[in-house]
Amino acid sequence: MAVMTHAMLKGSNVPLDTAAVRAVLCWTPGPGVPDVDASALLVGPSGRVRSDEDFVFYNQPRHPSGLVRHLPKKRVSDGLTDTLEADLAALDDSVDRVVVAASSDGGTFRSVSDLRILLYDAAAGPEQEPLALFDVTAETGEETAVICGELYRRGDGWKFRAVGQGYPTGLVGLATDFGVSVDEDADEEAASNAPGSDDASEAQGPAAAEEPHATGSASPDLDATVVHRPVPPQPAVPPMPDRAPSYGYPQRPESAPAPAYGYPQPVAAPEQNPVAEFRMPPMGPQFVRT
Repeated sequence: MAVMTHAMLKGSNVPLDTAAVRAVLCWTPGPGVPDVDASALLVGPSGRVRSDEDFVFYNQPRHPSGLVRHLPKKRVSDGLTDTLEADLAALDDSVDRVVVAASSDGGTFRSVSDLRILLYDAAAGPEQEPLALFDVTAETGEETAVICGELYRRGDGWKFRAVGQGYPTGLVGLATDFGVSVDEDADEEAASNAPGSDDASEAQGPAAAEEPHATGSASPDLDATVVHRPVPPQPAVPPMPDRAPSYGYPQRPESAPAPAYGYPQPVAAPEQNPVAEFRMPPMGPQFVRT
């Protein structure tokens, strides 16, 4: 029997007669078009995740239960796709909704004019027609993340709602609103570790160890909770050249640095013995591309 595709409008919903679904984000790449990433949040009745493990995205592609998965991107005839799969029937009763979101990397959704989400029966063959289709459009043009839709319980079954709510704060802001604990340094590290940057080849994952910041320091203790960093060496001050005395002013000793008008002079830090470098353990998902 042929499957009828529901072309959905924002705010509409459709019942699902399948136990497992595959949500596919599709868009057309090109010059000036940012990359798009799919993510899912498993939300409880409170509207928040139960723990950070309920956030499935490109650096945490599989939920511990194995019931929600982020699949690799694919190039298709219509453009690029990024896919999520969810075994709805097997999810714990404490999961009330599965929020399906998209985030842009390298620009806003103003430049992604043909983003759409297609919902499939995960148990059907590859030639199947989608169960539902929703064209996701930017509301203001400044969004860098958007909730495309949500899978939610209704009685003993599940339904899908087309949402289309945008966030100008990106994936970090969206995840935080749902209760995910985000490492504050992760968003800054994402820029330097993005594909094509000088540091990208050194990033090994969400908990990549930092390099020591001083020569001779020991390897960092990954289990420590306090960061101790050696004081960097002070720059050498060149001696003051010989010159005639300035009348009315005492002469500076040759080792003294040149005065900074209106500011007290820095005091050289005492020499410290090198100590082992520690670092804080990661506090939540890291938004660094691997």
